[in-house]
Amino acid sequence: MLVQPYLFFDGRCEEAIEFYKKALGAQVTMLMRFKDAPQAPQPGCAPPSASPDKVMHAAFRIGETDIMASDGNCGGAPSFQGVALSLSADTVADGERLFAAIADGGQVQMPLTETFFASRFGMVADRFGVSWMIVAGPKT
Repeated sequence: MLVQPYLFFDGRCEEAIEFYKKALGAQVTMLMRFKDAPQAPQPGCAPPSASPDKVMHAAFRIGETDIMASDGNCGGAPSFQGVALSLSADTVADGERLFAAIADGGQVQMPLTETFFASRFGMVADRFGVSWMIVAGPKT
């Protein structure tokens, strides 16, 4: 069994993917726009206000993890509540770099600091509202 995150960016999917490419080295493995669907969407599958150029479905890889994404309802206000994605960095330097990249335009929820379980741990919501936890280096 495989569980994969599927993020709905409410009209900002392509912008989010570009951000993750720059900040985290994400690699896009698939991207389909509403206009590229092989048949007309079923009722309820595509919002009536969706631009044909919006992302119907995308997949991208960060490290060894595949993440799926969509523009969803295209309302412009994504909401990610009750969930966070966790990044594990091998070194403190990598953790600091990743934390700073994700925090650019976002909101730090807990500064990256030493904890009882890791050399560094911090939490940040990126500019799209996705919460991230960064765990850097083992506690020595």
